[in-house]
Amino acid sequence: MSADFDYFIVFAEMRTGSNFLEANLNAIEGVTCHGEAFNPHFIGYPNKTEILGVTREMREDSPVQLIETIKKFSDGMGGFRYFHDHDPRVLDIALDDPRCAKIILTRNPLESYVSWKIAQETGQWKLTNVKRRRDAKATFSAAEFETHLEELQAFQVTLLNRLQAQGQTAFYVAYEDLQNLDVMNGVASFLGVDGRLDGLDDSLKPQNPVALEEKVANADALEKGMARIDRFNLTRTPNFEPRRGPVVPSYIAAPHAPLLYMPIRSGPEEAVRNWLAAVDDSALDALQTGFNQKSLRQWKRDHFGHRTFTVVRHPALRLHDAFCSKILTTGPGSYNKIRNTLRRFHKLPIPGQEPNENWDLAAHREAFIAFAQFVKMNISGQTSIRVDAHWCSQTQAISNMAEFAHPDMILREDQLAEMLPILAISAGCDASPAPDLETPAPAFFTLEDIYDDEVESAVKDAYQRDYLMFGFDSWS
Repeated sequence: MSADFDYFIVFAEMRTGSNFLEANLNAIEGVTCHGEAFNPHFIGYPNKTEILGVTREMREDSPVQLIETIKKFSDGMGGFRYFHDHDPRVLDIALDDPRCAKIILTRNPLESYVSWKIAQETGQWKLTNVKRRRDAKATFSAAEFETHLEELQAFQVTLLNRLQAQGQTAFYVAYEDLQNLDVMNGVASFLGVDGRLDGLDDSLKPQNPVALEEKVANADALEKGMARIDRFNLTRTPNFEPRRGPVVPSYIAAPHAPLLYMPIRSGPEEAVRNWLAAVDDSALDALQTGFNQKSLRQWKRDHFGHRTFTVVRHPALRLHDAFCSKILTTGPGSYNKIRNTLRRFHKLPIPGQEPNENWDLAAHREAFIAFAQFVKMNISGQTSIRVDAHWCSQTQAISNMAEFAHPDMILREDQLAEMLPILAISAGCDASPAPDLETPAPAFFTLEDIYDDEVESAVKDAYQRDYLMFGFDSWS
């Protein structure tokens, strides 16, 4: 065992070469990497049920137990790969432990994004036989890439800040370094093991060994999208405090009126978009979104006297919206992986497929209460599933916004009819368009159909902070 470390963690992301790095780590005598040990949807690898005798259920109850098992019972020094959306409880454990060796694998974010899009198209995530290689081209989306980039950068800053605060260092490996035998043996030296490689693992093959522009179907969109990005972050004021991203690409602005909407997910987004277009006398598709911080600063410079606002919704209504649109349905935009994990592992009483005519009011109510109870644990950091923007607390969502800029106004959904005209007047706009605040009914039952004291209590338990900070009362 190493004199300096008891185990290791590889911080990586999808399509960064982490499978290849793991294959070479496992080829080093005295090193064992156990895959994605804390992926919330499986343990280690998709076809495994346990690691060294620790099952998913045991891991869920105690991530520390799995870490201790990896430390004590691995063949040599044990470790695992960790992505930004893996069990958040593990991040604190590993970063706070100087006996945990940190390896940070990075790749050009554009390369990893394009590789991810191609893998989605082909369904091929590893290649061991070039004769079985599947061809496809990625379709580049500037807004999607900027969200991807923002998430990666925020996580890398978190790692940097936490290691700085602890006085620790990490071994950085770039994607291009993976083909360098000396670097791979440098990892072994960093870990403090005696084993070395004579050659690199050749079982995994590069899947898309061509120039980047040849991998993309819409190269013109790629070029325009990249031109919008402040690649060197020249407009950023350095801030080394731990933080979460403000999700700037989701903000919605009027092209003419100086009004900017900062939506909180699972809120009345469609109604507010309709009002914003009406005030601006614009078509819905003319509203501007997909900002990055540089382009949003420019919009603010171009719209003197601008007003920025967000809207908070009663937690019961918001959580029910998230439940129906993200968990209960299985169509586009729903969270099928999380849904399956909630159903199979957390035992939520939801059907394997989208509910049919047999899905009655009692079943809907029972499932929603169970989801609210899960969200309470999730927000408290007691589960391995990410705290998603659609059900994080609204207090936290606004705190995230404040990492870039505070909204001028925080409006309440039940007061929008009175407050939106006032907001328009404050921005120098005509308040005459009446806000159409009709919210589309969910595909199943409404909150009104199932609401009672037990439902309210379950939601309030999950969102005590929102009830306190915003003064929410029972929903009616």
